[in-house]
Amino acid sequence: MKDVHMTYQSINPSTEEILATFDSHTDHELEAIITTAHETYHVWRSKPIAERASLISRAAEILRQDRELFASFATQEMGKLHGEALVEVDLCADILDYYATNAVSFLSPKKIEVANVEAIVETEPLGVLFCVEPWNFPYYQLARVAGPNLMAGNTLIVKHSPNVPQCALAFEKLFIDAGAPLGTYSNVFLSNEQAASAISDARVRGVALTGSERAGSAVAAEAGKALKKSTMELGGSDAFIVLEDADLNQAIEWAIKGRFHNAGQSCIAAKRFVLVDDIAAEFLYRFTSAAMKLRVGDASDASSSMAPLCSKAALDQVEHQIKDAVAAGAVIALGGKRVDRPGFFLEPTILTNVGPDNPAYTQEFFAPVALVFQVADEAEAIRLANDSPYGLGGSVFTRDVERAKRVARALDTGMVYINQIPMSAPELPFGGVKNSGFGRELSDLGIGEFVNRKLIRVH
Repeated sequence: MKDVHMTYQSINPSTEEILATFDSHTDHELEAIITTAHETYHVWRSKPIAERASLISRAAEILRQDRELFASFATQEMGKLHGEALVEVDLCADILDYYATNAVSFLSPKKIEVANVEAIVETEPLGVLFCVEPWNFPYYQLARVAGPNLMAGNTLIVKHSPNVPQCALAFEKLFIDAGAPLGTYSNVFLSNEQAASAISDARVRGVALTGSERAGSAVAAEAGKALKKSTMELGGSDAFIVLEDADLNQAIEWAIKGRFHNAGQSCIAAKRFVLVDDIAAEFLYRFTSAAMKLRVGDASDASSSMAPLCSKAALDQVEHQIKDAVAAGAVIALGGKRVDRPGFFLEPTILTNVGPDNPAYTQEFFAPVALVFQVADEAEAIRLANDSPYGLGGSVFTRDVERAKRVARALDTGMVYINQIPMSAPELPFGGVKNSGFGRELSDLGIGEFVNRKLIRVH
């Protein structure tokens, strides 16, 4: 994993104001953090599961009590609309409560029926986990690893994204305030080189990453070299398929939410709109009209309906993507330019005429940019949807539910939602295939990733 020095700095994406800067941990400090996490693991794993559950429930309670404070950090340094930030904080509390409530049943011993012997599979934690998490949902991504893995008895060291350090520190403090022993959940500000060193440390037993395909490739390589179990939740370019019998009112409503929520900065955002001929023209007209009504503005302003991108680098990148797409034949049906004001704002953008030889055809647009494709029929819609290096989520819109299920089964993805966009809930497994990664988070599957399923057989 190539070293890139990390500057942990809060910059308000709505105003470009520098809010705070934080020093990275030294190698000596990292060693102390790993040592503490390892020592605490032996204490934490031995606690009765009811005691762990009480502490995790207390953390959920604090999130709900202080939801405005947590949300304000996400709005200030990530640029998330305040209303969207509040929803995220509430979801995190739900995730923590879900695992506090259900971990007993998820982790309970399972008997195997074998003639003349007793066989039991017991579930034990692995140890210290090293987690690398992204900025786009600065608390939710943390809750997805913290809830299941802390309840399983593991301890966590978490390297959060450099542009959301206040969110990172707030989430670390959450568990301290809830009464967790020091070292149960530890935030670290590290360079990539230091992260690689942590992954190779013998006391670290697993690695979880949510992030880009590039980051996943680098971290998975380090984990593989060290023979560490890993999970990778990476990018996506979800297809939003609209068949000729779809309810267009419903489809348009979800299309706007699916593409422009969080300023399009979501791995499970609807990114490729695949429309059959019969409804393509009407859908594009209505979709464009609805997108034009979005109010791009300061994330803290309650009247804003679309926030800025997270950083200047993110804005520069999508501008290059749009430029390259147009040079290769794409047509801008809406937007395409940054907004002339302070902040990292891009107009809601819709691109058409994106052919297979266009670089945009296989890219992920992590921004409010929709790619619209027109196809002849259901079969061609499935083919185009699957013609992607990614396989995270997808949507199918049709009034015929059985038809939708048939299409869903044909899609090469980890998740498919019918007449809705992919969304997250504690009880629903989350993850993908192909370049979208491997492993699952949330649900009973999420707590089973970093555990030892130990067979005990009595003859």
